[in-house]
Amino acid sequence: MITREKKQSIVENLVEKLQSAKGIYFVDFTKITVEEINKIRREFKSKNSTFKVAKNTLILRALAQVGGYELPERRLFGQTAMILAYDDAVAPAKIIKDFYEKEQKLELKAAFIEGQYFDGKDLKLVASLPSRAELVAGILGSLNSPISGIVGSINAVMRDVASLIEEVAKKQNAA
Repeated sequence: MITREKKQSIVENLVEKLQSAKGIYFVDFTKITVEEINKIRREFKSKNSTFKVAKNTLILRALAQVGGYELPERRLFGQTAMILAYDDAVAPAKIIKDFYEKEQKLELKAAFIEGQYFDGKDLKLVASLPSRAELVAGILGSLNSPISGIVGSINAVMRDVASLIEEVAKKQNAA
């Protein structure tokens, strides 16, 4: 039996991790072997994410302390692991989806991405979301395209002016 102090310590640790997380995933890891857990932990770590196992009641307490996360209690049942994403909130969804499609293990129960709640059945939707880096690149590309159009137009005008000056110079030399 875990002592009250130990539970308090676990909740405080979870609260600290939850406060800095951009994405939070709750998965069922019942069917996974220790070897598979170690492998998947390494994958999450490579994406600056943490795979954390805790009792459901302690997870719910930590979520309540952080606030802003309204997770239906019915979503947390059985063995639950939390995956906390710190940089790219969508990266863990892609890892979970790939692992689930290959092994039929690590089933998503629920997720919060940038504060938005997603049910477990929305895994494909969540995994298809663009990462933050992809969004930034798309926005920058959109911003650059009008600028490059303007630059192209200015260059075309300058080219036309230069050829006009050249033609005038040829006519003056011919006359």
